[in-house]
Amino acid sequence: MITRIHIFALLIFFHIFLTTASAEEVRVAVAANFRAALSELVKTFERETGHTALVSSGSSGKFYAQIKHGAPFDVFFSADVTRPQLIEEEELAVPGSRFTYAIGRLTLWSSDPNMLKTDGPTVLSKSHFDHLAIANPKTAPYGAAAQQTLQALGVWNHVKDRLVQGENIGQTFHFAFSNNAQLGLVARSQVMDPTINGAGSRWDVPEDLHEPLRQQAVLLIHGQHNEAAKAFLDYVKSSEARAIITRFGYGLEK
Repeated sequence: MITRIHIFALLIFFHIFLTTASAEEVRVAVAANFRAALSELVKTFERETGHTALVSSGSSGKFYAQIKHGAPFDVFFSADVTRPQLIEEEELAVPGSRFTYAIGRLTLWSSDPNMLKTDGPTVLSKSHFDHLAIANPKTAPYGAAAQQTLQALGVWNHVKDRLVQGENIGQTFHFAFSNNAQLGLVARSQVMDPTINGAGSRWDVPEDLHEPLRQQAVLLIHGQHNEAAKAFLDYVKSSEARAIITRFGYGLEK
């Protein structure tokens, strides 16, 4: 005779079996600035769905080139609009899947808590520093925004010989964090990462000094039949996910 305990155990077994059987893996390419926020999103997504996300981070420009050459990613979180739009036009993405998941913010940051006691333009034009780190403007949207900011402030010629360029915004932040550069134009989300916990000093760049950092995601053709990929993009649009994105210092499209 089957007892209630046996029935309960069987139900748990079948629940675990069905969840495991239906779980899939999604391969995510993400711009370096969004890596920390995405890690937080992945934790909740995996816990709630049973799916698994494999994440690769780097520069948006390099991911675009890799996707064009057949890299097996399912979804792409770019730091700009241009690359996802090109991928869509080149029929490498599922039509209609492109959306803005965050609005990036640029900040001038130093690991030295006394470096930015005055406003950013004054520090850039008058302070003594050896190096200023920015991301590569040709491949990283945050690098392009950094160059636009320096030109808008009229300090480009003053600082251009002291620039050190990171391949992406992650490497750029490392230059500033390790004090290989006394200053860095980095993503505000990096400074607001809980592991940094407000260390150093910063000046948030006004948004009108550079083109908007609208960051878009897209479902790639490689992932068009992947339920985990579609579920992950749906999750990123949820109110729970948007709250996490905001907590990491990003704006949201209304």
